[in-house]
Formats: sequence, C-alpha cells, structure tokens
Amino acid sequence: MTPVRLACLDLAGTTIGDIAMVERAFAEAIATQGIVPGTSAYARAMVHVHRSRGCPKIDVFRGIFPDNEARAQAANLTFERSYEGAIERTGLVPLPGTVEALEKLRAADVQIALITGFSRGTLSRILGALGWHDKLNLALCPEDAGRGRPFPDLVLTAVLKLGIDDIRQVAVAGDSESDMLTARRAGASLIAGVLTGVHSRERLLSGGATHIIDSIADFPTLILGRQAVPAIF
Repeated sequence: MTPVRLACLDLAGTTIGDIAMVERAFAEAIATQGIVPGTSAYARAMVHVHRSRGCPKIDVFRGIFPDNEARAQAANLTFERSYEGAIERTGLVPLPGTVEALEKLRAADVQIALITGFSRGTLSRILGALGWHDKLNLALCPEDAGRGRPFPDLVLTAVLKLGIDDIRQVAVAGDSESDMLTARRAGASLIAGVLTGVHSRERLLSGGATHIIDSIADFPTLILGRQAVPAIF
C-alpha cells in the first residue's frame, strides 16, 4: 500500500472548534444586507450556509445574493471583520488532540498542509492566534489555488508546492461534504470524514469519505496503521 507523505487538513470544525464563531459571523454578515433572524429569507440563507460549509466564503455569499455582487462582497467583508474580531476577543482553541496529531504526523515524516475556505487575511489571523507556523509545511486558501472547495485545486496545489510524487501519497481530513468532494476529485487515496464539525456521517460518505473518524486525534493512527501494512507482491 502506498505510504502517505502529505496530510491535508481542514481548519474550522476539523482542527479548531470555532463553529459557533463562524455561525455568528455569517448571521451578522447577512443581517447587514437586510436578512434578519426570524424571517423565511434568513432561514433559507442559513440552510445555504450549512450546505456550503468548507467552500470559499465569498462563494457562499454569492449563492445567497446571486444577482448582486456588491451585496455579496459587502456581506463577505462583514463576515471577515466579525470573525477576526471574535478571534481577537476570545482567541481560538484547537480541538482536543489536534496538536498531538500534528506532532505525530510530523514525527512520521508526513508533511502537513492546512486548507481552508477562509480568505488569506483571515487565515493569517488564525495562524497567528494558534501559533502553528512551526507545526505546518503549508497553509492554503482559495486565493493560493485559483478555486476553492469543492474543486480539487487546494489539494493539488499542496501536492505541487510540497513536491509529492504520487497523488496516492495524499490523505485528507475534513468535517464537510465539500472537503470530501475536493479530496475525491483530486484523487487522494485516504479521505477521512471527521465528526466534530457540521456535516453528518451520511453527508461525509456521500461526498466520498473512505473512512469516518470521531476526531482529528484519530487521524495519525489511521495513516500510520496503513503505513504499517506490508505491500503484497
């Protein structure tokens, strides 16, 4: 079995526990455009937000305001300000076992790329708050790759930048269906759906998950257990 040399990990809901912060930021963003809680328009917008988790945030707002780019851009700007403000006020906390998982992967010579639907500015704030710069090989956002999830570009960009020879050497972990679709379309051989985020086991499997794990803490065991299986010739 081909050994894993690159682990691509999602951020929100997979490695950091910020789901409530993200939800509040989305709610504030659409409220600035006149869509307020308690209305049918708000309910429809939040259903779209939930279905689109993991995708570039600007694309989520374009889905809510399909005929008005100015409103989408304004909502996206409010989202970023709200979320980054929450980081400054309360900080960010890695999900249990995340730091240990990163250390185990690095110790096993597995390179680590964080991939996200946040903008570059927001991603920089997140990394600064977490202090993870020395734990990662790469951190990518949609601006770095051309297209965000559910397209394969983020994973394939990580493969190119980190010199991975074979897409079968890539494992991906995420909590949303779009994470799974991205990994499947890129050709990753191990696609782990994580149950600490927004989407159910069924949604993760429908997106292409090859494995379901309770949390990112289980990801190194999944990868390293696979490495230990001898090849059969």
